[in-house]
Amino acid sequence: MTAVLDLTRTLIAQASITPADQGCLDIIGQRLAACGFRLERIDSGGVSNLWARLGETSPLLCFAGHTDVVPTGPLESWQTDPFRPVVDNGILFGRGAADMKSSLAAFVVAIEQFLAIHPRPAGSIAMLLTSDEEGDAVDGTIRVVEALKARGERIDYCVVGEPTCVDRLGDTIKNGRRGSLTARLVVHGIQGHVAYPEKVRNPIHQIAPVLAILAAETWDAGNDYFPPTSFQISNIHAGTGATNVVPGSIEVLFNFRHSTASTVEQLQNRVHAILDAHGLEYEIRWTIGGKPFLTPRGRLVDVASAAITEATGVTPQLSTTGGTSDGRFIADICPEVVEFGPVNATIHKINECVSVADLEPLARAYRGILERLVAG
Repeated sequence: MTAVLDLTRTLIAQASITPADQGCLDIIGQRLAACGFRLERIDSGGVSNLWARLGETSPLLCFAGHTDVVPTGPLESWQTDPFRPVVDNGILFGRGAADMKSSLAAFVVAIEQFLAIHPRPAGSIAMLLTSDEEGDAVDGTIRVVEALKARGERIDYCVVGEPTCVDRLGDTIKNGRRGSLTARLVVHGIQGHVAYPEKVRNPIHQIAPVLAILAAETWDAGNDYFPPTSFQISNIHAGTGATNVVPGSIEVLFNFRHSTASTVEQLQNRVHAILDAHGLEYEIRWTIGGKPFLTPRGRLVDVASAAITEATGVTPQLSTTGGTSDGRFIADICPEVVEFGPVNATIHKINECVSVADLEPLARAYRGILERLVAG
């Protein structure tokens, strides 16, 4: 059993369904404390958060991730107990195997191996961990970032251990993520009998041409790193259930996944302009799920790419696809954030798994980033 496999199995055995940590931070914290890290718990709202730092000098390289996992789904559908890690034919099965307890184990082992060779780094190393990434993400990484920001503590480079690879370990680095902007739009009409159209104002009829315009709109052209902004309607609800009643209102939920080519304010203003141009009586409530972030090609992207290629023999491609991640919070205090972790084919699925052969190369890639950025 390798060092990364051993720790990954230990972490999987902790049933840390979001937002529970189930002792994962204590397990990791003990290993980091033995390396000289100063541990600081920044728990909030029932969520467990850890900020661990070694050193006070710049540059500060941070490894970030989460100990929580999504619910298992029906246990009878799993071929093994999701919280009793099993290796079968070179594959490690268990909830969190790919997302992202193998990354956390690789972080720890990489740090231990690096410090055994470089006991006095030319910079600082940190780990930022939370048990609230798979859930609401309101008391997790964002709370740690707020605490660090309040005391003027900034991060120079951050590697988030999200499972980024598509077909094989090393093929993909995420150097940014799109933002998520959701709206709840309610258009008001006048309810009444369908046989008396002169006495009603049908909000469904009013909103229909507007939705067609919104769906056909080109919001931006994207840029070198991001695809164009996407607009999608996810829910529409109206009516009383009767066939002879015009409803008094209609509710529409829609979402933007947007790049750095458009700001939240720009998208909101354009939507309001379209709604106002059609004379609708409406109310709209906006929710920002996450702002976009981007790390262009530069020091961290180049270093991570070189370390990954050395460890895996694969040249990674840059990507900004997928949903949101905690990188969106860390980018507020860190100019260079990338994500790199194992193959993501089974994340959140029944029988989640990771190849055992990928575990040590993953740690070598993280160690290679340490050696290139903070070796003494």
